[in-house]
Amino acid sequence: MRNRSLIAITAALAAGALTLTACGSRDNGKDKGSSDGGSTVVTIGFDAPLTGDLSALGIGMKNSVDLAVKQANKNKEVPGVTFKVKPLDDQAQPSSGQQNATQLVADKSVIGVVGPLNSSVAQSMQKVFDTAHLVEVSINTNPALTQGEKWDSGTKERPFKSYFRTATTDAVQGPFAAQYLYNTAKKKKVFVIDDKKTYGAGLAGTFTKEFTKLGGKVAGTEHVNPDAKDFGAVVTKVKSSGADVVYYGGEFPVAGPLSAQLKKAGAKIPLVGGDAIYSAEFTKLAGKSAEGDLATSVGAPVEQLPSAKSFIDNYKAAGYKEAYEAYGGFSYDSAWAIIQAVKAVVKDGKLPSDARAKVTEAMQSVSFDGVTGKVSFDEYGDATNKQLTVYKVTGGAWKPETSGTFEG
Repeated sequence: MRNRSLIAITAALAAGALTLTACGSRDNGKDKGSSDGGSTVVTIGFDAPLTGDLSALGIGMKNSVDLAVKQANKNKEVPGVTFKVKPLDDQAQPSSGQQNATQLVADKSVIGVVGPLNSSVAQSMQKVFDTAHLVEVSINTNPALTQGEKWDSGTKERPFKSYFRTATTDAVQGPFAAQYLYNTAKKKKVFVIDDKKTYGAGLAGTFTKEFTKLGGKVAGTEHVNPDAKDFGAVVTKVKSSGADVVYYGGEFPVAGPLSAQLKKAGAKIPLVGGDAIYSAEFTKLAGKSAEGDLATSVGAPVEQLPSAKSFIDNYKAAGYKEAYEAYGGFSYDSAWAIIQAVKAVVKDGKLPSDARAKVTEAMQSVSFDGVTGKVSFDEYGDATNKQLTVYKVTGGAWKPETSGTFEG
């Protein structure tokens, strides 16, 4: 992930100097960070939390995008084109994400963007990218990002044509968890907690709707501050509620300590959450209290997918110090989708004058067998792959329990 800033010029320069196309640069093909793929340089922007509590997930995403670019350059996936990456850190803050979106749009060599991690950050970036016709391929899961704010009432309307995602949505993930808990785990009384953020509140909402529809009871609800460390008041309410399970809509920095404090207080019931708690960091924060906790995550276990073998082997060979985490495979596929869309519009190693708009248009038809399975997009820009997996902490680590799709 390297920063690069290019300035458009119109006059012819002396021999050997840099010349630019409208949205991508041409140089002598020498790229310090990548193999030589060609003389037209295309930058893929990247945004995620690279510092702060969620940095483990963001860095795993960044490394995976970097790997996709290296593989594309090595194999000359798009003849005449060398891909580069420009990473920006949003610290999981919408305001930072919006600033990063503006910065990426200003860099004319950026033809597509992977990220962000957080749905709330994505909300702050979408309009900036859409106005610039700059395609964004993400792993966010809030349904409103692709289907509009009224999606839950049956009125779906795609707000931004430039936004796509490779992960399925919480409209599927929440109900999938509810069906597993009620039908398979035989949990009938749940205490629902969320962090009031776009992702957490949305996920808790879709879970609760399906759980009660099945006949389950909600013993209580509570909201927590995502920056809090002491959950004593909430733990007391959970203990007195008689709940046999806690569902948490939010991320692992809160979920881990919350699980530990619940168990320490004597509430020997599992904590269950979505893909944002499916991280090795959760088990570190919760310690031994994590045993038996559950999480759903988008897709099938990467380690069990034949399609992911090369990704895993290449990631290891590349020498990244950090794990690819829950979203590595999806981030690789997001970058590869941009690469394929670029491939569709490049002619003789050159980009068209309206490259961003053309790449955005081409993305709708992108289809390939990726790390996470078949990658393609529906009319809303959502992933057509709706598979999910339930994981359980067993022996101190997440282990897959079952994979499937939500049956509505």
